[in-house]
Amino acid sequence: MNQISRIKQFNAQPQIEEESATDASERSSKRKQLFIAFGVCLALVGGGAYAYDVLVASHHVVTDNAYVGADVALVTPLVDGPVHEVLVDDTQPVKRGDILVKLDDIDAKLTLARAEAELSAAKAQLDKAKIDLDRREALSASGSVSGEELTAARNAYSAADANLKATQAAREQAQIDLERTVIRAPIDGVVSKRQVQVGQRVQPGMTLMTVVPIQAAYVDANYKEIQLAKVHPGESATLHSDLYGSNVVFHGKVVGFSGGTGAAFAVVPAQNATGNWIKVVQRLPVRIALDPKELEQHPLRVGLSMTADVQVDR
Repeated sequence: MNQISRIKQFNAQPQIEEESATDASERSSKRKQLFIAFGVCLALVGGGAYAYDVLVASHHVVTDNAYVGADVALVTPLVDGPVHEVLVDDTQPVKRGDILVKLDDIDAKLTLARAEAELSAAKAQLDKAKIDLDRREALSASGSVSGEELTAARNAYSAADANLKATQAAREQAQIDLERTVIRAPIDGVVSKRQVQVGQRVQPGMTLMTVVPIQAAYVDANYKEIQLAKVHPGESATLHSDLYGSNVVFHGKVVGFSGGTGAAFAVVPAQNATGNWIKVVQRLPVRIALDPKELEQHPLRVGLSMTADVQVDR
């Protein structure tokens, strides 16, 4: 039995070796096919990425480091006095010329009344000086009036005229100060950061509130310096706000570039000429003006995040 088994095993061994060689050849062929397929896929992906970069991506400069800004107006009084009435509150939209704050105007009215009385007195004094001068000039031809007296009359008339002009200026200033007790909105916008309260005594230059012109908002997009080689003023841009999402598209144009990077204008700017130095890619603010009609339909607020895409020339 053992001899018969050894004979059968000997006869089956070439067949097993032949099958193993066939399997190895098939596996090698499959491996080659997989490598070829992988290479083709890699070439297609690389070619597609290159084509996209050349045909599409190279004409778009994108950043999500962009924020809404506006040239806000500070509301400050030009005269001092106690606050009599505050007519607006935060978040309230206002038009240019709307009354924001009223100051107590009693002192201003009294000053104006005193200036008007002084103006009337100055006019009467000038009239009297003019009459005296005319009378003396008429008598000077006959020698009834001395030259000294005539000179004194002329000097009195000049002094009365100067006094009248001074009192007229004082009266106009008093009128202006009275009008300034009513503080109005300097521009259209939304009231923000209201700090004034009724009864508070304000001084000239004190900030009472700010008015944000949301209808004239713009975007400052902070691009890396390596992205700006092809960006020029006047180029078109599309923007998306985190507030409205990707469904709302804003259109704008590049207005210009900031005069320096954020690091250059920092309170404590970097001192790259001292100590160890590591190069850091800087960002330069790019001002993008927005379409007013789109802002009217979808208002933005200062500080909101935006994604900016500038379409550069080919």
